[in-house]
Order: sequence, then C-alpha cells, then structure tokens
Amino acid sequence: MSGEGKESKRKDLFCNACAGASAGAISATFVCPLDVIKTRLQVYGLPEAPHSGRKGSLIISSLKTIIKNEGVRGMYRGLSPTILALLPNWAVYFTVYEQLKSVLHSHVDGDGQLTIGANIIAATGAGAATAITTNPLWVVKTRLQTQGMRSGVVPYTSIFSALTRIMYEEGIRGLYSGLLPSLAGVSHVAIQFPMYEKTKSYIAKRDGTTADKLGAGQVAIASSVSKLFASTMTYPHEVVRSRLQEQGQSRNSELHYEGVTDCVRKIFRKEGVSGFYRGCATNLMRTMPSTVITFTSYEMIYRFLLRSTS
Repeated sequence: MSGEGKESKRKDLFCNACAGASAGAISATFVCPLDVIKTRLQVYGLPEAPHSGRKGSLIISSLKTIIKNEGVRGMYRGLSPTILALLPNWAVYFTVYEQLKSVLHSHVDGDGQLTIGANIIAATGAGAATAITTNPLWVVKTRLQTQGMRSGVVPYTSIFSALTRIMYEEGIRGLYSGLLPSLAGVSHVAIQFPMYEKTKSYIAKRDGTTADKLGAGQVAIASSVSKLFASTMTYPHEVVRSRLQEQGQSRNSELHYEGVTDCVRKIFRKEGVSGFYRGCATNLMRTMPSTVITFTSYEMIYRFLLRSTS
C-alpha cells in the first residue's frame, strides 16, 4: 500500500472511531432515564403497586418513584459507565464494521452494494469484538442502575469502586458475567445493520442519490426501521444478560442463576414467555430515539470529520 493509501486508511479509522464515540455519548445522555427504567424492569419485573397497565403510565410512574426515592440523580444512575462503555463501544463497532466491509468489498450485488451475507459477516464480527471489549463496563452500568432498589447491600460509590469490588469479590468471571448472552445478542446487529444498509440503499435509489449523501431525515428513517425489527426479534437475550450481570449482589435462590440455561429456565417457570419481554416497550421507547440519534449523529459527524481532515 502506498504512503498516500496508508494515510487515507488512518484518516478513515480516526473518523470512524471519533464519530462513533461521539454519537454514542450524545445518545446515552439523552435516553439515560429510560435506560434506567428498562434495566430495572428487566431485572425486577413489574412493580407490585397497582397501575393502569398502560406502558406510558408505567414509565411516568417509574420516573416519579425514582425521583421521589433517589432524586433527579437516580434517573442518571449508570450514565458515567454507560458513556465510558459507549465511547469504546461505538468507536470499536463502527471502526471494525467499516474495516470488515472494506475487506469484503469484492462481495457485491447487482447494484454494487455489499451482499446481505457480507453485511451480516461484517456486523457480526464487529459486534463480537465490541461485546468482548466492553462487557465489564456494561456489568458496572447494570449494577449501578439497580443498586438503588436493594436494601442491606453496601453500594458502589463509583465506577472504579464497582470494577475493583466486582473483581475482588467475584473475580474475572464477575466482570464478564452476561458475556454469553451478549455474544448471542450479536444476532441483533447481524439483523439491524444489513437492514440499515439495504434501507439506505433503497431510499437513495428512490431519491436518485447515493447512500453517503442522504440527509439526516432519511438516515433517521433507515435507522429506526432497522432498529424496530431487530429489537423485537432479539430482545429476550437482553433480559437474560441483565439478570446475569446484576445477580452478583444476590444469593436469593430465585434471583441467583447458575448460567444462561438456568436463567432461561427460571424466568420461563416463574414468569412465562412474557418474562422475556419485561421492559420491551420501554426499551423500544428508549432505543428508537437512541438509534436515530446515534446513527444520524455518526453519519453527520463522520462526513464533517472527513471534510475537515481533507
């Protein structure tokens, strides 16, 4: 590769990493309160207090409860580790994804776009690399978001406190609890990203332009459609992952799981199929705007960085 080619590759890597990290941080800040509610619903299920049954009412009542018991700060529990995790999360994901797409550039369809199979391979590879890299930070995020609901447990005081205590009390296994369902969750991006690319290609072809010139509104449509479909299909793994990540502070037989199979069995026995979709509506309310913000921010920041470094 020529010196000019290497320089172009380094610039592309830099732009992908910076755009991905920035987009993730922006999105996390906007939707953190809904993320807190979603995580608590996944782990503890629906509150026992009567409610109207409407998801909107449940979300509002959950927010009110958090504010009453924990203050405004409670709505942003886990934000620091979320941002800390999302900085490398999307930086690693988009960088690896774009690099794998470059490696697979010879696998194109009749429109000159990567085939669905090539897109799935790129998305899966990037998802696996990201899950392994950032899993300890997601464990910390889950613990911090749910610890306000526990009594008689010494709380974590910071990200560092959580990381060191988990490592000391549970070992490396504690930091990587939930990794298996996280890797299973790679199926999510394996569905989402190929659909995202194809939707962008369809919109660009319909409007007589190219995918890299689509406006923010068009990118938002493509990202929301792909996210809705992928989230609905793969949501159960998130419930299993959250419960495995959170269980380190509990020895209750019904809340302690020996592994993925035991967790799935206990959830199904106690809660039925609906147990695997606890917090799904809240999750969609969180992930839809989150995805639109993340993908649109990424595309716009990436283009800006490319122009700025030219």
